[in-house]
Amino acid sequence: MIKSMTGFGRGEYSDGKRNIIVEIKSVNHRYSDITVKMPRRYAFAEDKVKSAVKEKLRRGKVDVSILVENITENDVNIKLNEMLAKQYFDNLKQLQEQFEVSGDISLQFLASLPDVMKAIPDVEDEEEITKAILIPTEQAAANLEEMRAVEGQKLAEDLIAKGENIKRILDQIAERAPQVAVAYTEKLRTRITELIGSSVQVPEDRILVEAAIFADKCAIDEEITRLNSHLIQMKDIITKSTQPDGKKLDFLVQEMNREANTIGSKANDITITGHMLDIKSEIEKIREQVQNIE
Repeated sequence: MIKSMTGFGRGEYSDGKRNIIVEIKSVNHRYSDITVKMPRRYAFAEDKVKSAVKEKLRRGKVDVSILVENITENDVNIKLNEMLAKQYFDNLKQLQEQFEVSGDISLQFLASLPDVMKAIPDVEDEEEITKAILIPTEQAAANLEEMRAVEGQKLAEDLIAKGENIKRILDQIAERAPQVAVAYTEKLRTRITELIGSSVQVPEDRILVEAAIFADKCAIDEEITRLNSHLIQMKDIITKSTQPDGKKLDFLVQEMNREANTIGSKANDITITGHMLDIKSEIEKIREQVQNIE
């Protein structure tokens, strides 16, 4: 089943101590590129978060945002830096003596000085918090995968429709191709007659030889066959493969484009050229769509 690389997923979880919200968004990318944004105090869980996301998403530029809101009062501890407070006090007393300044050094003033009283996050059980973070992470990843699958189904339907349209145009080219050499032969006879007049008889075998050389140069049967084969392969990857690979489809589209270019350059016929422009337009649309397939 085809999956898009574009999507969004959200997960929420509360364990009584904290509320955790995880949001994951992804866009197309050649490889797997996962970025996690979360509070620094929980950075120990980052690798496991990435691993959980990778289990669901094989390819794409993925941004994971994690918000942790603590809902208990024992989230932080207030720590007193006695050594720093003593240094502040001793230096202040020295200033008083040196400049003969009167006044009391109050406890309130001393406690307000930088880093004397400091709020420090409570030490948490890393295994416990990691498990808590992974629950909404897996929810968000599953929701994202579901959205990517829905988008993928739309992509699949569109790609199949474009492939069928190319096949229809290609059938018209295959029907027109044999007429190109016939039209060239008639044009050659007419041109020779215009140049030398009708009084001189031109050997028919010479005209047929020229026509055969032209027909060989503009023969596109093999290219039509290969392009048809590529269309069948594309449909099989989309509809039959259990894990369709966007990279395979991308390579296949390049081959389709190559065959289309060859047909256009060899055809020597304005009708076929017009058809090929339509086919190349469809192939370009397919290429753009394939860039977003996982």
